[in-house]
Amino acid sequence: MRALITGVTGMVGSHLADYLIDNTDWEVHGMLRWRSSLDNLGRHIGRINRRDRFFCHYGDLRDSQSIDTVIRAVKPDFVFHLAAQSYPKTSFDSPLDTYETNIQGTSRVLEALRLHAPEAVIHVCASSEIFGRVPQDKLPINEECTFHPASPYAISKAGTDMIGRHYAEAYGMTVMTTRMFTHTGPRRGDVFAESSFAKQIALIEAGLIEPVVKVGNLQSLRTIADVRDAVRAYYLLVTVMPVAGAYYNIGGTFTCTIGELLDDLISMSPERDKIQIEIDPERLRPIDADLQVPDTRKFTSHTGWKPQIPYKKTMQDLLEYWRSRVASSENGFLSR
Repeated sequence: MRALITGVTGMVGSHLADYLIDNTDWEVHGMLRWRSSLDNLGRHIGRINRRDRFFCHYGDLRDSQSIDTVIRAVKPDFVFHLAAQSYPKTSFDSPLDTYETNIQGTSRVLEALRLHAPEAVIHVCASSEIFGRVPQDKLPINEECTFHPASPYAISKAGTDMIGRHYAEAYGMTVMTTRMFTHTGPRRGDVFAESSFAKQIALIEAGLIEPVVKVGNLQSLRTIADVRDAVRAYYLLVTVMPVAGAYYNIGGTFTCTIGELLDDLISMSPERDKIQIEIDPERLRPIDADLQVPDTRKFTSHTGWKPQIPYKKTMQDLLEYWRSRVASSENGFLSR
Protein backbone atom coordinates (compact mmCIF):
# COMPACT_ATOMS: atom_id res chain seq x y z
CA MET A 1 0.00 0.00 0.00
CA ARG A 2 1.17 3.52 -0.79
CA ALA A 3 0.42 6.62 1.26
CA LEU A 4 1.06 10.13 -0.04
CA ILE A 5 1.54 12.91 2.53
CA THR A 6 1.51 16.46 1.21
CA GLY A 7 3.39 18.79 3.53
CA VAL A 8 5.47 15.89 4.83
CA THR A 9 8.18 18.17 6.29
CA GLY A 10 5.76 20.03 8.59
CA MET A 11 5.02 19.18 12.20
CA VAL A 12 1.98 17.05 11.44
CA GLY A 13 3.29 15.56 8.19
CA SER A 14 6.56 14.43 9.75
CA HIS A 15 4.83 12.91 12.79
CA LEU A 16 2.42 11.11 10.47
CA ALA A 17 5.38 9.75 8.51
CA ASP A 18 6.86 8.53 11.81
CA TYR A 19 3.59 6.80 12.67
CA LEU A 20 3.17 5.09 9.31
CA ILE A 21 6.77 3.87 9.17
CA ASP A 22 6.54 2.50 12.72
CA ASN A 23 3.03 1.01 12.62
CA THR A 24 2.39 -0.15 9.05
CA ASP A 25 4.21 -1.84 6.19
CA TRP A 26 3.10 0.85 3.73
CA GLU A 27 5.33 2.82 1.43
CA VAL A 28 5.38 6.46 2.55
CA HIS A 29 5.62 9.07 -0.21
CA GLY A 30 6.08 12.65 0.92
CA MET A 31 5.48 15.72 -1.21
CA LEU A 32 7.61 18.73 -0.34
CA ARG A 33 8.91 21.89 -1.96
CA TRP A 34 12.53 21.87 -3.13
CA ARG A 35 13.43 24.51 -0.54
CA SER A 36 11.76 22.77 2.41
CA SER A 37 13.97 21.96 5.38
CA LEU A 38 14.36 18.24 6.10
CA ASP A 39 15.04 18.80 9.80
CA ASN A 40 11.75 17.20 10.86
CA LEU A 41 12.54 14.08 8.83
CA GLY A 42 15.96 13.60 10.38
CA ARG A 43 15.36 10.08 11.68
CA HIS A 44 14.36 8.95 8.18
CA ILE A 45 17.20 10.42 6.10
CA GLY A 46 19.04 7.10 5.81
CA ARG A 47 15.85 5.32 4.81
CA ILE A 48 15.05 8.02 2.22
CA ASN A 49 18.54 7.79 0.72
CA ARG A 50 18.27 3.98 0.53
CA ARG A 51 14.76 4.30 -0.95
CA ASP A 52 13.57 1.97 1.78
CA ARG A 53 9.79 2.52 2.11
CA PHE A 54 10.18 6.32 2.29
CA PHE A 55 10.26 8.39 -0.89
CA CYS A 56 10.29 12.18 -1.34
CA HIS A 57 8.82 14.02 -4.32
CA TYR A 58 9.06 17.69 -5.18
CA GLY A 59 5.74 19.45 -5.64
CA ASP A 60 4.14 22.80 -4.90
CA LEU A 61 0.46 23.52 -4.31
CA ARG A 62 0.77 26.53 -6.60
CA ASP A 63 2.05 24.44 -9.52
CA SER A 64 -0.51 22.13 -11.14
CA GLN A 65 2.06 20.35 -13.28
CA SER A 66 4.25 19.38 -10.33
CA ILE A 67 1.25 18.00 -8.43
CA ASP A 68 0.09 16.05 -11.47
CA THR A 69 3.57 14.59 -11.90
CA VAL A 70 3.76 13.44 -8.26
CA ILE A 71 0.34 11.78 -8.24
CA ARG A 72 0.87 10.06 -11.60
CA ALA A 73 4.16 8.66 -10.29
CA VAL A 74 2.90 7.53 -6.88
CA LYS A 75 -0.68 6.41 -7.67
CA PRO A 76 -1.40 6.40 -3.92
CA ASP A 77 -3.89 4.19 -2.09
CA PHE A 78 -4.15 6.71 0.75
CA VAL A 79 -3.65 10.47 0.65
CA PHE A 80 -3.19 12.83 3.58
CA HIS A 81 -3.46 16.37 2.23
CA LEU A 82 -1.79 18.39 4.98
CA ALA A 83 0.20 20.99 3.01
CA ALA A 84 -1.02 24.55 3.50
CA GLN A 85 -0.17 28.11 4.38
CA SER A 86 -1.05 27.32 7.99
CA TYR A 87 -0.38 30.50 9.97
CA PRO A 88 -3.51 32.55 10.82
CA LYS A 89 -1.56 35.68 11.80
CA THR A 90 0.46 35.61 8.57
CA SER A 91 -2.73 35.30 6.54
CA PHE A 92 -3.75 38.84 7.50
CA ASP A 93 -0.59 40.09 5.78
CA SER A 94 -0.78 37.69 2.82
CA PRO A 95 -4.43 36.83 2.23
CA LEU A 96 -4.18 36.22 -1.52
CA ASP A 97 -1.20 33.90 -1.10
CA THR A 98 -3.17 32.03 1.57
CA TYR A 99 -6.23 31.65 -0.67
CA GLU A 100 -4.11 30.58 -3.65
CA THR A 101 -2.17 27.99 -1.68
CA ASN A 102 -4.98 26.53 0.41
CA ILE A 103 -8.09 26.76 -1.77
CA GLN A 104 -6.73 26.43 -5.29
CA GLY A 105 -3.93 24.14 -4.09
CA THR A 106 -6.46 21.71 -2.64
CA SER A 107 -8.46 21.82 -5.84
CA ARG A 108 -5.31 21.00 -7.84
CA VAL A 109 -4.51 18.02 -5.61
CA LEU A 110 -8.02 16.60 -5.82
CA GLU A 111 -8.26 17.12 -9.57
CA ALA A 112 -4.98 15.26 -10.11
CA LEU A 113 -6.27 12.45 -7.90
CA ARG A 114 -9.54 12.34 -9.85
CA LEU A 115 -7.55 11.83 -13.04
CA HIS A 116 -4.81 9.48 -11.84
CA ALA A 117 -5.87 7.80 -8.57
CA PRO A 118 -9.67 8.01 -8.33
CA GLU A 119 -9.91 4.99 -6.00
CA ALA A 120 -7.63 6.51 -3.33
CA VAL A 121 -8.93 7.11 0.19
CA ILE A 122 -8.29 10.81 0.76
CA HIS A 123 -8.03 12.94 3.89
CA VAL A 124 -8.37 16.68 3.35
CA CYS A 125 -7.23 18.60 6.40
CA ALA A 126 -9.35 21.68 7.07
CA SER A 127 -9.24 23.34 10.52
CA SER A 128 -11.32 24.20 13.56
CA GLU A 129 -10.58 27.82 12.64
CA ILE A 130 -13.44 27.61 10.11
CA PHE A 131 -15.89 27.96 13.01
CA GLY A 132 -14.24 31.22 14.06
CA ARG A 133 -16.11 33.35 16.55
CA VAL A 134 -18.53 30.91 18.18
CA PRO A 135 -21.02 32.13 20.81
CA GLN A 136 -20.75 30.59 24.27
CA ASP A 137 -24.07 28.80 23.95
CA LYS A 138 -22.77 26.83 20.93
CA LEU A 139 -20.01 25.12 22.96
CA PRO A 140 -18.82 22.47 22.58
CA ILE A 141 -18.63 22.95 18.81
CA ASN A 142 -20.15 20.15 16.75
CA GLU A 143 -19.81 19.51 13.03
CA GLU A 144 -23.01 21.38 12.14
CA CYS A 145 -22.00 24.64 13.81
CA THR A 146 -22.17 27.63 11.45
CA PHE A 147 -18.89 28.73 9.85
CA HIS A 148 -17.80 32.22 10.98
CA PRO A 149 -14.10 32.37 10.00
CA ALA A 150 -12.07 35.03 11.76
CA SER A 151 -9.01 35.25 9.49
CA PRO A 152 -8.08 34.83 5.83
CA TYR A 153 -6.53 31.51 6.86
CA ALA A 154 -9.85 30.38 8.32
CA ILE A 155 -11.68 31.49 5.17
CA SER A 156 -9.23 29.49 3.07
CA LYS A 157 -9.79 26.41 5.22
CA ALA A 158 -13.56 26.76 4.89
CA GLY A 159 -12.94 26.61 1.14
CA THR A 160 -10.68 23.59 1.59
CA ASP A 161 -13.38 21.83 3.60
CA MET A 162 -16.08 22.48 0.99
CA ILE A 163 -13.86 21.50 -1.97
CA GLY A 164 -13.14 18.17 -0.30
CA ARG A 165 -16.81 17.44 0.18
CA HIS A 166 -17.60 18.60 -3.36
CA TYR A 167 -15.20 16.06 -4.88
CA ALA A 168 -16.80 13.29 -2.82
CA GLU A 169 -20.31 14.25 -3.88
CA ALA A 170 -19.67 15.23 -7.50
CA TYR A 171 -17.20 12.51 -8.52
CA GLY A 172 -17.85 9.66 -6.09
CA MET A 173 -14.36 9.88 -4.61
CA THR A 174 -13.65 8.74 -1.06
CA VAL A 175 -12.73 12.15 0.35
CA MET A 176 -13.12 12.99 4.04
CA THR A 177 -12.42 16.30 5.73
CA THR A 178 -11.31 16.99 9.28
CA ARG A 179 -11.54 20.06 11.47
CA MET A 180 -8.66 19.42 13.88
CA PHE A 181 -8.67 21.64 16.95
CA THR A 182 -5.46 22.89 18.59
CA HIS A 183 -2.75 20.24 18.41
CA THR A 184 0.86 20.73 19.36
CA GLY A 185 4.05 19.08 20.51
CA PRO A 186 7.62 18.68 19.25
CA ARG A 187 8.33 20.39 15.88
CA ARG A 188 5.53 22.93 16.29
CA GLY A 189 6.31 26.13 14.38
CA ASP A 190 7.23 29.16 16.45
CA VAL A 191 4.51 31.28 14.87
CA PHE A 192 1.98 29.51 17.10
CA ALA A 193 1.41 30.83 20.61
CA GLU A 194 2.39 27.88 22.80
CA SER A 195 5.45 27.05 20.70
CA SER A 196 6.55 30.69 20.71
CA PHE A 197 6.28 30.66 24.51
CA ALA A 198 8.31 27.46 24.79
CA LYS A 199 10.97 28.82 22.46
CA GLN A 200 11.26 32.08 24.39
CA ILE A 201 11.56 30.18 27.67
CA ALA A 202 14.33 28.01 26.19
CA LEU A 203 16.14 31.15 25.01
CA ILE A 204 15.79 32.71 28.46
CA GLU A 205 17.19 29.57 30.10
CA ALA A 206 20.18 29.71 27.73
CA GLY A 207 20.80 33.36 28.60
CA LEU A 208 20.20 34.48 25.03
CA ILE A 209 17.33 36.91 25.71
CA GLU A 210 16.08 38.85 28.72
CA PRO A 211 13.64 36.98 31.03
CA VAL A 212 10.56 38.39 29.32
CA VAL A 213 8.04 36.31 27.38
CA LYS A 214 6.15 38.37 24.80
CA VAL A 215 2.56 37.37 24.25
CA GLY A 216 -0.66 38.19 22.40
CA ASN A 217 -4.21 37.43 23.52
CA LEU A 218 -4.06 35.29 26.67
CA GLN A 219 -7.83 35.01 27.11
CA SER A 220 -8.57 32.71 24.15
CA LEU A 221 -9.92 29.33 25.20
CA ARG A 222 -8.37 26.27 23.59
CA THR A 223 -8.77 22.50 23.85
CA ILE A 224 -5.31 20.99 23.47
CA ALA A 225 -4.36 17.72 21.78
CA ASP A 226 -0.96 16.18 21.15
CA VAL A 227 0.20 15.99 17.54
CA ARG A 228 1.07 12.32 18.01
CA ASP A 229 -2.53 11.60 18.97
CA ALA A 230 -3.67 13.68 15.99
CA VAL A 231 -1.76 11.59 13.43
CA ARG A 232 -3.08 8.39 14.95
CA ALA A 233 -6.57 9.83 14.43
CA TYR A 234 -5.75 10.55 10.79
CA TYR A 235 -4.63 6.95 10.27
CA LEU A 236 -7.88 5.65 11.76
CA LEU A 237 -9.84 8.10 9.61
CA VAL A 238 -8.69 6.43 6.38
CA THR A 239 -8.61 2.83 7.61
CA VAL A 240 -11.73 2.39 9.78
CA MET A 241 -14.74 2.15 7.47
CA PRO A 242 -14.05 5.38 5.57
CA VAL A 243 -17.22 7.23 4.54
CA ALA A 244 -17.04 9.30 1.36
CA GLY A 245 -17.95 12.91 2.03
CA ALA A 246 -17.78 12.58 5.82
CA TYR A 247 -16.51 15.47 7.91
CA TYR A 248 -15.31 15.29 11.49
CA ASN A 249 -14.21 17.43 14.40
CA ILE A 250 -11.13 16.01 16.11
CA GLY A 251 -9.52 17.37 19.25
CA GLY A 252 -8.27 16.81 22.75
CA THR A 253 -10.03 16.75 26.10
CA PHE A 254 -8.01 19.30 28.09
CA THR A 255 -9.32 22.87 27.86
CA CYS A 256 -7.57 25.98 29.14
CA THR A 257 -6.92 29.60 28.28
CA ILE A 258 -3.73 30.56 26.47
CA GLY A 259 -2.73 32.38 29.67
CA GLU A 260 -3.09 29.21 31.73
CA LEU A 261 -1.05 27.30 29.16
CA LEU A 262 1.69 29.94 29.43
CA ASP A 263 1.66 29.66 33.23
CA ASP A 264 2.11 25.88 32.93
CA LEU A 265 5.10 26.24 30.60
CA ILE A 266 6.73 28.83 32.85
CA SER A 267 6.21 26.56 35.87
CA MET A 268 8.36 23.91 34.12
CA SER A 269 11.36 26.26 33.89
CA PRO A 270 14.11 26.68 36.51
CA GLU A 271 13.90 30.40 35.63
CA ARG A 272 10.21 30.53 36.60
CA ASP A 273 10.68 33.12 39.35
CA LYS A 274 12.51 35.54 37.04
CA ILE A 275 10.27 35.39 33.98
CA GLN A 276 8.01 38.34 33.24
CA ILE A 277 5.14 38.53 30.75
CA GLU A 278 4.70 41.40 28.31
CA ILE A 279 1.88 42.04 25.84
CA ASP A 280 3.22 42.58 22.31
CA PRO A 281 0.68 44.36 20.07
CA GLU A 282 2.28 42.72 17.02
CA ARG A 283 1.05 39.36 18.30
CA LEU A 284 -2.61 40.36 18.44
CA ARG A 285 -4.86 39.36 15.54
CA PRO A 286 -7.40 41.92 14.28
CA ILE A 287 -10.07 39.38 15.33
CA ASP A 288 -9.60 36.06 17.08
CA ALA A 289 -11.32 32.69 17.20
CA ASP A 290 -11.38 32.79 20.97
CA LEU A 291 -13.60 29.84 21.98
CA GLN A 292 -12.24 26.64 20.47
CA VAL A 293 -13.80 23.69 22.35
CA PRO A 294 -14.78 20.65 20.23
CA ASP A 295 -17.52 18.06 20.37
CA THR A 296 -15.70 15.03 18.95
CA ARG A 297 -18.35 12.36 19.54
CA LYS A 298 -19.02 11.79 15.83
CA PHE A 299 -15.40 10.83 15.16
CA THR A 300 -14.77 8.92 18.37
CA SER A 301 -17.94 6.84 17.98
CA HIS A 302 -17.01 5.97 14.39
CA THR A 303 -13.34 5.06 14.95
CA GLY A 304 -12.91 4.41 18.69
CA TRP A 305 -10.11 7.00 18.79
CA LYS A 306 -9.39 8.92 21.96
CA PRO A 307 -6.38 10.97 23.08
CA GLN A 308 -3.71 9.05 24.97
CA ILE A 309 -0.96 11.60 25.69
CA PRO A 310 -1.57 13.83 28.75
CA TYR A 311 -1.52 17.60 28.31
CA LYS A 312 1.40 18.08 30.72
CA LYS A 313 3.56 15.62 28.74
CA THR A 314 2.74 17.48 25.54
CA MET A 315 3.88 20.77 27.09
CA GLN A 316 7.01 19.21 28.58
CA ASP A 317 7.96 17.60 25.27
CA LEU A 318 7.39 20.90 23.44
CA LEU A 319 9.66 22.72 25.86
CA GLU A 320 12.32 20.00 25.61
CA TYR A 321 12.16 20.25 21.82
CA TRP A 322 13.00 23.95 21.96
CA ARG A 323 15.69 23.44 24.59
CA SER A 324 17.33 20.92 22.27
CA ARG A 325 17.09 23.24 19.26
CA VAL A 326 18.54 26.18 21.15
CA ALA A 327 21.36 24.06 22.56
CA SER A 328 22.27 22.73 19.11
CA SER A 329 22.53 26.20 17.55
CA GLU A 330 25.69 28.24 17.85
CA ASN A 331 23.84 31.54 17.96
CA GLY A 332 20.44 30.44 19.24
CA PHE A 333 17.31 31.54 17.43
CA LEU A 334 15.72 34.92 17.08
CA SER A 335 12.84 35.32 19.51
CA ARG A 336 9.42 35.23 17.91
